[in-house]
Amino acid sequence: MPVKRFIAGAVCPQCATMDRLKAWQENGQQHRECIECGFTDAMSLEAPSELPTRVNQTQADPRDEIQVVKLVQP
Repeated sequence: MPVKRFIAGAVCPQCATMDRLKAWQENGQQHRECIECGFTDAMSLEAPSELPTRVNQTQADPRDEIQVVKLVQP
């Protein structure tokens, strides 16, 4: 039996009452439940895969090539 704990300061997304949500982990999921209205919710504890961005890509962008700039005196 998992230990269910109240979340201090949490507001129920359904009935908007404060300090009525309890949370626990079970079967690789994080659960929460409101004791006021009976709202329940569960989410996976797995980390989502990282979205591809220009920062975490390994391929070089051809626009990133180093170019020499020559300054001309007027």
